[in-house]
Formats: sequence, structure tokens, C-alpha cells
Amino acid sequence: MQKYSTLDQIETGEMDLEERHALRRVAGLSTELQDVTEVEYRQLRLERVVLVGVWTSGTSIDAENSLLELKLLAETAGSEVLEGLIQRRQKPDPATYIGSGKALELRDIVEASGADTVICDGELTPAQLRELEEVVKVKVVDRTMLILDIFAQHAKSREGKAQVELAQLQYLLPRLRGWGGNLSRQVGGRSSNGVGVGGRGPGETKIELDRRRIRERMAKLRRQISGMSTSREVMRHQRQRREVPAVAIAGYTNAGKSSLLNRVTGAGVLVEDALFATLDPTVRKSRTPDGRLFTIADTVGFVRHLPHQLVEAFRSTLEEVADSDLILHVVDGSHPDPEGQIAAVREVFSTIDGALDVPEVVVINKADAASQDVLDRIQRRERNSIVVSARTGAGIPELLDLIERQLPRLDHEVRLLVPYERGDLVSRAHEEGEVVSVEHVEEGTILHAWVLGSLFHELERVAKPVERV
Repeated sequence: MQKYSTLDQIETGEMDLEERHALRRVAGLSTELQDVTEVEYRQLRLERVVLVGVWTSGTSIDAENSLLELKLLAETAGSEVLEGLIQRRQKPDPATYIGSGKALELRDIVEASGADTVICDGELTPAQLRELEEVVKVKVVDRTMLILDIFAQHAKSREGKAQVELAQLQYLLPRLRGWGGNLSRQVGGRSSNGVGVGGRGPGETKIELDRRRIRERMAKLRRQISGMSTSREVMRHQRQRREVPAVAIAGYTNAGKSSLLNRVTGAGVLVEDALFATLDPTVRKSRTPDGRLFTIADTVGFVRHLPHQLVEAFRSTLEEVADSDLILHVVDGSHPDPEGQIAAVREVFSTIDGALDVPEVVVINKADAASQDVLDRIQRRERNSIVVSARTGAGIPELLDLIERQLPRLDHEVRLLVPYERGDLVSRAHEEGEVVSVEHVEEGTILHAWVLGSLFHELERVAKPVERV
């Protein structure tokens, strides 16, 4: 296990055997060890933390980047990172994640640094959480619970809060545990049935009762989420029926998706330099350079090893991606590992039915802060890509031109006389199509435009053809 006094400067290199087996101590710091056997995972309080990662595959740079991302996650949750530790292993220890000996060393570091929480860079089993907690004597949180806690802090809408709570309960259910006989609802006695007065019946332990209540709450949340997503589905179906093209902004968390939405539409959506600042989908209208209307949706950010509980709970929200006509896959060009971000996002896409079938444009954002070599490298790998800066506006006109070319084509030309009482169809042609000319005559409006199929068939039913000029 290697220890870093800070996570901003991580040094790598070969170390001799003695150095690799040693952990440098932080002198002059101590903390009182506490009994944490009854930690309540549903209410996290992250303050002074030590990060622990197990490097099992990939390069040392990959391991360091993963721990750096864990640092950002911990700080987003409101904690102060004191130390960062990485251990090289073939696979995590099934008992304590880092091995019994290293767990004891971790306890000494926790005591010396005054940390009250250990965050592990991976999803720990219930047994690993319990065993590691018993050794280090402070609260242990894994990466999954940390991300769930951040989502809980940032959820604003009723649907978002319900989705996060459902994901937390899915995570908590297999990790419930009881301590001592005081949690038992089953009572002993001298009667033939082995129970005393007032204790007869099937009996139920406290942990069984909690599990049953959690399952009931999960079922209720699923019903609520299904009901709350109805209005969004109605609006989505209305857009599809009118064939208004839909664009979805997706990508890694903190890649600049909301900034891009604001730059394209002037929406004024919250922009914050923090992970998972956007949880609730935001849908706004915009127009291509030729005036064609389309909708653009900002979606929740992704991250490496996004907990499957969140993917399942946010499935109705993530459907905005699969139901779109074009995906703007936003990448942070200034990030140390942009290719890793792209791979992580596409891994989430693969879990959403139909998302991989939607045309995708890789939007390399933060060009003002990125290296030109990195931008060139990504563009060579991603043929359908464009470089922009949502902060300065560079590349945005080119992006709008690209969106215009990528959206479904207007393949029906109309030259019709539309009665004045059906002016709504002329308005739709302006909104959904490309109007070449409009001429008002006594009988109605002569409309020359390019439109999509649904509007074309409706215009044919109520309008009269006119001679081409």
C-alpha cells in the first residue's frame, strides 16, 4: 500500500521492498477510537476522511486518476481529505478489502490523522464493510454509498428525491445487520411452544422487520416514480407526434453539459463546478441556423462504476437519451483521462435500451483549458467530433451547423394553398420545418416549405396544390 500526504501530487516509481512494506506516519495527530458497530448508513456525515484504493489492473496512472476522482467525490460530499492510500493487489481481499495487516496499518493512520471516516474506492460487500470497520474503529464508506450520498444532497425535485431514495434502499437492503439480542422480536418462555405470555405467534426479528419495511417502501417509491414520470412521457410523446427533433446532452459529470445547454439555448440552468450538480433533466427549445426548431435536454452526469442501483432508479430519466434523435456526448478536454471518461459514458449507454442506436457527436468541451495535443488525439480517435468551449463560446456556431446536418432530414417539399382557418399548420411549418416562402392571397396562404412526414400528410388533407412558378 502506498500513501500520499496529498492527492494533488502523486509520485510513482519502483520502490525497494522495505519502502513498499512501510507506511509513513503523520506525527502529532490522534483521534479517540469509538465503537461504530451501529453505524446508520442511510445518514452519512462525511467530514475528515482517508481514502483507500486497491490497484488491481491497468497502469499506475489509471489507479492514481481513480483515486483523484474519489477525492473530488469526497469533497463534493462535503468532506476534507486527509490522506490517500493505494495498495497493489491482484484482487481485493475478500475479508477486509485491503488485507488484515494493511487494515491494522490503516487503523494507525486513521488514529494519527484524526479521521472519522474511511472511503474505499470500490463497492464493498457487507462482510468487507463490517470487518474493516471493526478493525479501523471508524465509519467505512464505499464508493457506491459516497455517490448515493452526493445524489441525495443534490436531488431537488420530488422525482429526483424518490429516485435517490430508491437507489439508497436497494443498496442498504443486503447490508442490514443486527447487533445483540435487544433487536429480536422473538420471545422465549416456559410454555410448550417455547414462548412466554404475549410472545406467541410467528415472531419476527428486528432485522426481518426492517427488511420488510424497506421492501414495502421500495415498492411504494417505484409506484410514485412511475406516476411522476407520466407527465414527462406525455410531453415526450407529444414532441414525437409533432416530429420536433430531440437532442440529448449526455456525458461525464462536470464535463460542462449545463454550460453547453446555456450557451446553445440561453436557458440559465444552474452551472456549478461540482460533481453531479444536475440530477433533474432540463428540456429547452432551440433553433438551428436555418430556423428549424428542436428540443435539447440536459441529463444527469455519469461517472466510472456508476452504481447499478442509480442506473435502475434513474431509468425513466435516462430514457431521454434513448428517445432522442441525436446525442451530444460532452467530454472534458482538460481532464487527465478524457478517453476513460468516454469509455465510462458509453458503458452506461450500453445499459439503456436503444441508446447505442442513436447517432452520437462527441463534443470536446473546455478547449480554452485543454492541450492542443489532447484535442487532436481525441479528434483522431472520434471521427464524428467537434471542439468547443462553452465558457468562451468558441466552436458553438460550428456545433449548431453540425446539429442541423445530423438531425432527421426534411424530405418533403410542399407548395400548397393553406386556408386561413388552418393557420396553425403554417405556424407548425415555421417551427418544425424550413419555410422557403409565404404569400398571402385572397383564398389563403401559399406555403412553400420543406417539412417532415407527419406535417406533410396533414397539409395534403386540408390544402390545395398550386402551380410551380
